[in-house]
Amino acid sequence: MTQSVDAAQNRKIANTRIKRMKLSNTIAKNILFLFAVITILTTLGIIISLLRDSVGFFTEISIKDFLFGRVWTPLFSEPHFGVLPLVCGTLLITLISAVISIPVGLFTAIYLSEYANKKVRKVIKPILEVLAGIPSIVFGYFALTAITPFLKGIIPQTEIFNALSASIAVGVMTIPLVSSLSEDALRAVPDSLRQGALALGSTKMETSLKVVVPAAISGISASFVLAVSRAIGETMIVTIAAGARPNLTFNPLQSVQTMTSFIVQASQGDNPHGTVGYYSLFAVGLLLFLITLGLNILSHYMVDKYRKEY
Repeated sequence: MTQSVDAAQNRKIANTRIKRMKLSNTIAKNILFLFAVITILTTLGIIISLLRDSVGFFTEISIKDFLFGRVWTPLFSEPHFGVLPLVCGTLLITLISAVISIPVGLFTAIYLSEYANKKVRKVIKPILEVLAGIPSIVFGYFALTAITPFLKGIIPQTEIFNALSASIAVGVMTIPLVSSLSEDALRAVPDSLRQGALALGSTKMETSLKVVVPAAISGISASFVLAVSRAIGETMIVTIAAGARPNLTFNPLQSVQTMTSFIVQASQGDNPHGTVGYYSLFAVGLLLFLITLGLNILSHYMVDKYRKEY
């Protein structure tokens, strides 16, 4: 009789515990779903805001004139709204910064993953993390007060505000992004691939470049795309160091204006609300959003296409 009572109590306790577990799982699931919905709604809100305010611009300016026009003077008495100078400045700074950050970041990741011992890794990793945590405005003033004078000493025709110094600063800023993500991808490669290549007579360098890097190419390529996307969206460095002259040029020694720096300039109240110049702020923001969205889609595509499971 006592055993049956104890068994009934144990079943009751077990059922109560199961009910509590189900309730806690349901609550946790609903909270996480709520956070996911908030993220989606925030993204939709940004898209709707850009589209709604861009309509006022494209009712006055055709998409063709906006995308292919070569003069950007929204504050002049006779305004022109050709966005090509802003796109050219953005791409110029992005390309030069990518030339700096991608090889340096990749080879740093290879060294940390394949060559560095634990003591060296413990020193270099925190330095990279500190570099990643420096505010972009600090990089901007560093480019203006240190990089630009250095460039002017080598190339006297360098302007005070120029694309090259801003590109160098953006490249240095995005090095930790490339190195960190690439190192994670390299360290995820199984050691059996390394040992097999070494057993076949490959050198350490050959194993790293011809076996490990190709095996981690999906994560590495994603880090490249994300670094480029980060460079395109950079604001403070280009605003401080690159200048504010919408110049359709590929000369990095001249002053240029990027899409993000124009958004900063237009947000300072120079454009009266409701004017075409005011709505151009949202048109440029929409174009920038579409470019970064395309890069993120490209990043996911490359990860899915080149992903290898071991």
